[in-house]
Amino acid sequence: MARDRLISGAARSADEPIDAALRPKRMDEMVGQRSVLDKLDIAMKAATKRSEPLEHILLDGPPGLGKTTLANVIANEMTGKQPRITSGPSLAKQADLMTLLTNLETGDILFIDEIHRLPRIVEEFLYPAMEDFRVDFTIEGGMSGRVVNFALKRFTLIGATTRAGMLSGAMRDRFGHRLHLAFYSTDELTTILERSAAKLKLSAEDGCLETIAARSRGTPRVANRLLKRVRDYAQVRGDGTLAERIVHQALEIQQVDDLGMDELDRKFLRTLIQVYNGGPAGIEAIAATMGQERDTLEDVVEPYLLQIGFVIRTRQGRQATQPAYERLGLKFTKPADGNGSDQQQLF
Repeated sequence: MARDRLISGAARSADEPIDAALRPKRMDEMVGQRSVLDKLDIAMKAATKRSEPLEHILLDGPPGLGKTTLANVIANEMTGKQPRITSGPSLAKQADLMTLLTNLETGDILFIDEIHRLPRIVEEFLYPAMEDFRVDFTIEGGMSGRVVNFALKRFTLIGATTRAGMLSGAMRDRFGHRLHLAFYSTDELTTILERSAAKLKLSAEDGCLETIAARSRGTPRVANRLLKRVRDYAQVRGDGTLAERIVHQALEIQQVDDLGMDELDRKFLRTLIQVYNGGPAGIEAIAATMGQERDTLEDVVEPYLLQIGFVIRTRQGRQATQPAYERLGLKFTKPADGNGSDQQQLF
């Protein structure tokens, strides 16, 4: 599956044991996202001074940027213990959420990943819990059913989403802090890789970690995943040291180029350019031509191509830019209007 590709920011169960060991535990260990961290630092210190729980927090951004890591760091800083973790798809009915809410202590943090995938009935059940710290739960059903009001202890909900636009306005408005996580710079990713290499007890020659960082699509999860694949190659084909030659050979085997693109990215661009004349083309049409799911393209392919300026979104659909043509060695064709005057950035 496309989501299982090496440079996807989506989490994979096989990564979890090592990823958990590499994740920062405290705010002072976090790298990048300075604007987000500064806002959180003020909010946490203010809440601590008032002896109050934090306001609810919504974290949004592409997969792999550290939303779950940040939730764990916040919980560790505020309570000294791990948050209660669940996900939108796993909360199928009100009773699933009721069990979590009634077991929370004052100040506890509840983390809901993929919160945009909460069923509507569960989302509406969550509103009074977030706003008034109470819930109305129906016991039994039918004519004999009765509604019981449960008071909850003051808690903090941290919601994470890769698709903030899918959240209802009512849900978004109940978060006191709405924070967007951006892609990381190469320097920031290099710092992250230096810490990861130290934890993995890896030795790297000058420039090697920068090479990996530059191909990591601005995503820490991808950077750590590439580091592990390069480590494997170095131990099998070398002496275990990350040398420049070893790094390039390892990444070439993985088909990750110097911009961090793989064959799926290149296929997306070729489809848009060669089949749809560079666009504009609808995402449904592109997905059908490629034999991929729309969500896969929107979540794990498009964000990075938008970030590096190879694709733009217009009112009419996706459109390839001149650098995308040049990257594939193709002759650039201007948009139909000749100047792109009706283009509208949607990201």
